[in-house]
Amino acid sequence: MADEKPSSRREFLRGRSAARALLEAARGLAPELPGPSDAAPNSSRPSIRPPTSADAAHLHASRRAMACEFAIQYHAADGAYADATLEALDLIGVLEDQLSIYRDYTEVSAINRTAAEQPVEIEPRLFSLLELCAWLHATTGGAFDVTSGPLSRTWGFLKREGRLPSDDEIAAALENVGFGNVELNAERHTIRFLKPGVEINFNSIGKGYALDRVAELLGERGVRDYLCHGGRSSVLARGRDRGGDTRGWTVGVPHPHKPGEHLGEIILRDDALGTSGAGTQFFEGGGQRFGHLIDPRTGWPTEGVFTATAVASTAAEADALATAFYINGPGGASEYCAEHMNVGAVLVCPREGAADDAIDVHVFNLDNTRWFPKA
Repeated sequence: MADEKPSSRREFLRGRSAARALLEAARGLAPELPGPSDAAPNSSRPSIRPPTSADAAHLHASRRAMACEFAIQYHAADGAYADATLEALDLIGVLEDQLSIYRDYTEVSAINRTAAEQPVEIEPRLFSLLELCAWLHATTGGAFDVTSGPLSRTWGFLKREGRLPSDDEIAAALENVGFGNVELNAERHTIRFLKPGVEINFNSIGKGYALDRVAELLGERGVRDYLCHGGRSSVLARGRDRGGDTRGWTVGVPHPHKPGEHLGEIILRDDALGTSGAGTQFFEGGGQRFGHLIDPRTGWPTEGVFTATAVASTAAEADALATAFYINGPGGASEYCAEHMNVGAVLVCPREGAADDAIDVHVFNLDNTRWFPKA
């Protein structure tokens, strides 16, 4: 990602037939993922239910940010919401200019340069996000950790150039990983790193946080009944799809081995969904396949899960928990959901001991009004 500030590029679909507009919206849901992942036949990202000619009409606005396509979709009868929708998309660009580690001028880049030398006062909303990260780190047993950037760099994932590091390189990176190396001062809104080499990276929560801020802005403008997403892996819904499924908004969980097929559908209404998987970002080395989701406690990419989907009240939590559930596996997800009944999860895993492509689907805290498995 270049250091140059991005333009406020955005697209708004209006004045077209409902079917055409919605079909174009559906096609625009997949983010560009350059590098080796381009050849991957399947996507681990959920899909928004494709529109049909029977749908009334929707309006769809989108912009590219945070290396993916963000989009907001709502009913055409609410066309007066257009200005608020475009304002929300512009906010995503502002947040990218705060959170990105790939641009030298961002607030997070400044923190990473300075916080090991002295406390850095930060914007209040960013401080609240860091407090949420600290809580998520604690409640997931360290599986979610925004200080894991040194490991991603060591494995080559930050530049999408995967490499197999030595044990010594992994050990050296682990020395600088762990939220215990971060000191937050709530009274002064400052952050300090307790040692050089520590850094923060919001890649596993940033899109969800942006969607939460979008929802906050749209709510203040009186916008209701909409769905927004960031690259399909982060989805937030409000109200119901008045042009389609009146139960809420339908999001499909894809089959890991059968392109275009779903294992089931989740109904979202006034909540959010995050999905993590290594089906599109990985490399092969030494006869093994290594995905980009690294356990920050061991320093090694996680195995044993195809995709992990979390449903939570906020998109930031759903994003972070999807990563944590992927790393902790079905056992860890089950334990977390038992302690947090407002959180749901769907984990798709290879069937243990099976020689073929058999899978197991583990569902937690999603009853038959929220989760609809395919027969």
